[in-house]
Amino acid sequence: MLEPTAVLLAHANGTPASTAFTTGTLGANDPFDRQIAYVGADDIAAGVVQASGQFSSDRYPYSETIVVHAGRVILQSQDHALELNPGDSAVIARGTSVQIDALPGSFWAFCADTQPVEAGTVGLTALPPYTLLSPSTPPSEEFLLSPTPQCRSNNVFVEAPTNLRIGIWDSTPYTRKARPHTMHELMHLIEGSIILQIADGSELTVNTGDTVFVPRGAPCAWKSSVYVRKVYVCK
Repeated sequence: MLEPTAVLLAHANGTPASTAFTTGTLGANDPFDRQIAYVGADDIAAGVVQASGQFSSDRYPYSETIVVHAGRVILQSQDHALELNPGDSAVIARGTSVQIDALPGSFWAFCADTQPVEAGTVGLTALPPYTLLSPSTPPSEEFLLSPTPQCRSNNVFVEAPTNLRIGIWDSTPYTRKARPHTMHELMHLIEGSIILQIADGSELTVNTGDTVFVPRGAPCAWKSSVYVRKVYVCK
């Protein structure tokens, strides 16, 4: 079995990454044909979608974060509408009745929790990139190769039954040596850039506007020389 490793999903300008994707769906009720970069045995999936047209679901089957890289995507639930342009992101909670309008040329990265659990609070949740943040726990000193950074976060969306947390995080620069990643995590960089050392020892540079996925257990080192702010999806 191949060792899990971080994978770049999409560049800031909407061009696909040179990641090995598999074409398919996430299940019988999935409204999209996807390019899938990762599917875990514990019901997490990540990849990209390139689509145009109108799609709908009476009960959306997953709790899914989308990050738009090109085009425009309009999400419409019974009582809420979100218009997502490049750089915007949002969460569709499982069980939501939703209509999705993708303008021609629309392209987005996704991270979906497909675990078969009962729907909780349904609806659409925008992920404002500059929402207020509160101090959060920095990386363990055991792994740091630099002074301890100042970190902040805001869990904008939480799904307790699946331990899914989605929100915004920021940090001052720091360097951390490689260790197995403690969770599945999608990261979309709002500001800054990072260098991740991945499973084969090579370096993966993630720039402002890029989206990357790091599976749980993937060997991963971190280096940032500038302030970083990101959207995160963690499980």
